[in-house]
Amino acid sequence: MTNGVIMQYFHWYCPNDGTLWDKLDKTANELADAGFTALWLPPAYKGSGGTWDVGYAVYDLFDLGEFDQKGTVRTKYGTREQYLAAIKTAQHAGIQIYADVVFNHKDGGDEIERILAQEMDWNDRNRPVSDWYEIGAYTKFNFSSRGDKYSSMKWYWWCFDSLSYNADTQRADKLYRIKDKHFETEVSHEHGNFDYLMANDLDTSNDFVRGELMYWGRWFVDTTGVDGFRIDAVKHIRSTFFRDWLNHLRVHFGGRELFSVGEYWSQDIDALHGYITASEGRLALFDVPLHYKFHQASRQGNSFDMRSIFDRTLVKEQPALAVTFVENHDTQPCQSLESPVEPWFKPLAYALILLRREGYPCVFYADYYGAQYHDKGRDATLYSHRFLIDKFIKARQEYSFGDQHDYFDHPNTIGWTRLGNREHPGAMAVVLTNSEPGNKWMNMFRPNAAFYDATGHIKDIVYTNNDGWGDFSCPGGSVSVWLQK
Repeated sequence: MTNGVIMQYFHWYCPNDGTLWDKLDKTANELADAGFTALWLPPAYKGSGGTWDVGYAVYDLFDLGEFDQKGTVRTKYGTREQYLAAIKTAQHAGIQIYADVVFNHKDGGDEIERILAQEMDWNDRNRPVSDWYEIGAYTKFNFSSRGDKYSSMKWYWWCFDSLSYNADTQRADKLYRIKDKHFETEVSHEHGNFDYLMANDLDTSNDFVRGELMYWGRWFVDTTGVDGFRIDAVKHIRSTFFRDWLNHLRVHFGGRELFSVGEYWSQDIDALHGYITASEGRLALFDVPLHYKFHQASRQGNSFDMRSIFDRTLVKEQPALAVTFVENHDTQPCQSLESPVEPWFKPLAYALILLRREGYPCVFYADYYGAQYHDKGRDATLYSHRFLIDKFIKARQEYSFGDQHDYFDHPNTIGWTRLGNREHPGAMAVVLTNSEPGNKWMNMFRPNAAFYDATGHIKDIVYTNNDGWGDFSCPGGSVSVWLQK
């Protein structure tokens, strides 16, 4: 989609009042008018934590808020009917929907099974640290309230290869490999083998498991009509699995694109390249290295060299498969991967992902609407940057076309230009600084043309000279977006 923009339509601390789907139903047209072309929605199926579950502790993939399981019918976000209605409303407004897919693990088993397991070293997962012995494992999933509706498969210990919760000790501090099972290959090599992440780890080499996940994909697209997927924890799942899963769905649905982006959480750009190669480029990846550049730049202030902001990032090295973002539900304060981008830098970061040619940008819900919450003994506030994000998206829609020329020639103040095309002839100049007020002489190839700062930071009009060059400025620690009048 030309100059598309995704919104991650949730954050970790959204209220657990079952209203998110209804909110989307009411605001879809407003989001479309603002220029959003796709929404990544949170996991819609029943989690082990009932209404409190954000969706990543998956219990039943087929329960979209329809059955009385885990003490609730609805999920944190609402009911199946509300979910399906919200999707239709958003799509009618011209917005694509990307569903969150969590296949790495299952949680909240219904019954304990007695299994033989062996403790493995958390830091070197190829090294056993005990003999085999019997433990109690919550690995039997009956889905008694749903019964056989939509699927008759029940899950048993042989559907998994590892787990950490021992029902006998009621502790989850040890990593257990199930007897006659092996950690999957084609996963991240961190800790020797990073197959295991949490809960009961799925054995995707098992034909029954693979068959059920293929079937679920067909059922889910048929049921919801979603346009694509955000795929969780891909570095913990064999890299060829989602290649095959997406190939299967795309063929089954007659060649539909089903755009998909995977979460491979690593700052190591070579690891992301390796996954893209192994999965044959079937899905894009989030540009995690770029997020950490934003985090570091926001903390280091004017000591960060802005000329290096894109070095060793996916958007620079494989832009066609890069989904760029500033923050997400895992990086926000109080979360497991906490690495917030400081508020002063967020306008700069959003300009860097929304106003350039490369990458498919994703705006975080809490950066757009703001958020306040309390967790782990802390009060957290995420400020709304909606005013500037709306300005940036509008400029992206109307001016982010044609050739791009970079002026990354100063450690604090950088800029670039977009020169337009036949259908969108207006030119744009962007300048930003992490220090004192800055300016850039940039060639707009438009002699004696007038430009205004769409952010409103600077009121004066800039005129290019007879050769098409203009002197474009911005306030200290900020950004200005100059659009041709």
